[in-house]
Parts: sequence; structure tokens; C-alpha cells
Amino acid sequence: MIICCALFFILGYITWANGALIPFVRLAFNLGTDLQAFFILFASYIAYFFLALPSSWILDKIGFKNGIVLSLFLIVIGALVILPAASKLSYGLFLVSIFIQASGMALLQTAINPYLSIIGPIESAAQRISIVGIFNKTAGIIVPFVLGSILLKDYDTISTKIKDLKVGAEHDALLAELSERIHSPYIGMAIGVAILAIIVFVVKMPEVDVNKEEAVEESANANVRKRSSIFHFPHLFLGALAIFFCVAVEVMAGDIIGTYGRLLSLPPFFIKYGTAFTLGCMLVGYFIGIATIPRFISQQFALRICTLVGIAFTTISVFTSGMTSYIFVALLGIANALMWPAIFPLGIKGLGRFTKVGSGVMIMGIAGGAIWPLVYGYLKDTLGIDFQHAFLYAMVPAYLYILYFASYGHRLSEKQIAK
Repeated sequence: MIICCALFFILGYITWANGALIPFVRLAFNLGTDLQAFFILFASYIAYFFLALPSSWILDKIGFKNGIVLSLFLIVIGALVILPAASKLSYGLFLVSIFIQASGMALLQTAINPYLSIIGPIESAAQRISIVGIFNKTAGIIVPFVLGSILLKDYDTISTKIKDLKVGAEHDALLAELSERIHSPYIGMAIGVAILAIIVFVVKMPEVDVNKEEAVEESANANVRKRSSIFHFPHLFLGALAIFFCVAVEVMAGDIIGTYGRLLSLPPFFIKYGTAFTLGCMLVGYFIGIATIPRFISQQFALRICTLVGIAFTTISVFTSGMTSYIFVALLGIANALMWPAIFPLGIKGLGRFTKVGSGVMIMGIAGGAIWPLVYGYLKDTLGIDFQHAFLYAMVPAYLYILYFASYGHRLSEKQIAK
């Protein structure tokens, strides 16, 4: 669990760095719209869609532990590629570096989430995932202050200078100076992750062999039939779609809040550190989950409550203004906190020897973080919908689907068995 907590800290630090990178790349690479800057999120999350199933195959070949080590070294490579991308002011190469990092995180997520679910009772998996989630979101709270203080220092002054200067030597020199700021934090990140990879390689971790488990145990009265294909588990695919929308609303509340604050004309402090406020609220949600699941409420019931709270907070944020609207976007962190811990174990429950492949299918759902910010940007920048109403149109349908999965979708496989 200590190793898992450290790994989730790394995942949180890199993932939630996007909140600081969005305003940084828009300024440093002289991007014209928020939609262009949101491609940082696309590059970061779309890797999960393409790499999740290959990650399952890799884990089958080399095991959970070696897969974790390999994932960490991919993250190191991605961090190092960012350096020449920034120096050359190449936004394309910058997105490639983010994709490489995300590929490592896809492998890591595919290994570590089922590992956490399997090493103890499945009924308390949400509790274990909530514990490591505290470290994940603590890293997310820290990173806006670390990167924000480095990358976004004097943001307003530099932004004004870049707008006032005509394209030329002085303009390019200012952009080059700004881009160089990213070197030190990402060199430090590469060194830290490399050290953790070595520690994981050396330390003995229990290997979980899911291949010996049956897909479904046959009951004495033969009411439960054995299933031989991953496609015999419809709740898995419904769960993957629930993960898609779960990550979508999580990224919208955590990474878009800075842009939301800018559009509300709030002071720069709230633009720089908005991600930290949302993740602070997520920490509160995790502590609630640890205290209540499964002692007082089930994972499914917690998930239903979270979706209803999410819809309520989204609606309030849209139909208010200024700081009140901003606060309710941040409070979405509480609603979103228990969604992943509840959805993931429900999605892989009962898969037996298909757990690794099923985990890959679930991890593919993280692509929601790639698609949904672009949907929001398209509604806002291309269709011209007011940014708050665009937020409503993006968030509520996502929460409604998660509510369906929590109420009915996760039991679909059980209902088929009963027939």
C-alpha cells in the first residue's frame, strides 16, 4: 500500500500538472483560443484509449510489478522530451511528449487499479482506492502551486507584453525566455520518477495471479453459468463508459476551472490555483468515502449520491456568477471524488481470469478526459454558446449516465446470469 500510495502521488502530480500547463502553453506558444490549449488535455488522456489494451497484454507477459517499472521509465522519457519541445517552441513536439508520459501512465493505471482491487475484498476496494486517492489528489493540490509559481510567474505582465509586441526578435526572445521556465521542474520530475522506478524494482511486492481464477464460479444448483469471453460481461463495457464520463467531469472541474475563472474575470490567484481548490474538495470526498464505505453505505449508493450532488452543484454554478459560480465548480470535487473508487471495482467485479483485459477496457474510458474538454471548447468557441451554459450542456449528460450505471448498469451481467 505504501508503494501504491507513492505511485498514485506520481500519477496525480503529472495528471494535474495540466491545470497549470493550459494557461502556460497558451501564452508560451502564442495560441489563439482555449480550444487549442485544451489539446494538452487531449494528448494527455487519449493515450489511455490506445494504450490500455496493449498494456493488458504487456502485463500478461511481464507481470504487474515489471509493468509498473516499465511505465515509470516511459514517464521519465516523456518528461525529458518536453525540454527540447519547449526550447524549440514546438507545440506539436510538446504534445508528443505529453502523449509519451500519458502512455506510461496508461500502463501504470492498468496495473495498479486492479492490483488494489484484488489484494483485498472487492467490497472494500473503494476504500483502498480512496486511500491512495488522497495521495493522488494531494499531489494535485501541490502541483499548481509548484508549477504555477514557476511557469505562471508575472502571468498578466508577460501576457500584456506579448500582446503589445509585434512579431519579431524581441517578441520571440520573450517567448523563448518563458518556455525555458519548464526545464527545471521537469528535470526534477524525471529524476524523482526514475528513483521510484528503481525502488519498485528492488522492493518485493506480492504478485497477484488472476489467470488461475475462473471467470465466474458455478453455483451448486447450476444457476450461474461459466462464461468464456470478455464480451459476456456487459457490465464491464458499461463501466468503461462510466469511467469515460467520470474522468470527463473530473477534468472539467479540475483542469478547466482556471479558464472558467478567467472568463468570470476573477483575480489571477484563482486562475493559477483553481485546480488546487477543486482537488482540495476531492480530498474531503475521499475522507468521507474511507469513513463510510462499506461500513455504512455501499459503493453503488455512494455513486448515486455523488451524481445527484454533481448535477446540483453544476446547475448552481451555471445560474450564479462571480465567486459563487467559481466556488461551486470547485465543490464539484466533493461530488467527483468517490466516482472512480466506486465505478472501477464495480466494472471489474466477477471477471476472474479476464481481470487484466477488463482493467484495460476500463482504463480506455480515461479518454473522456481527452474528448470532453474539446466538446466544451467547441460549444464555447465554435458554436458561440455562453461558457457557463456550455458547461451545463457538457456536465449534466455525463452525470446522468453515471447515475444509470450506479442504479442499473453495474448489475446487468448478474441479471443475464439469472436468466
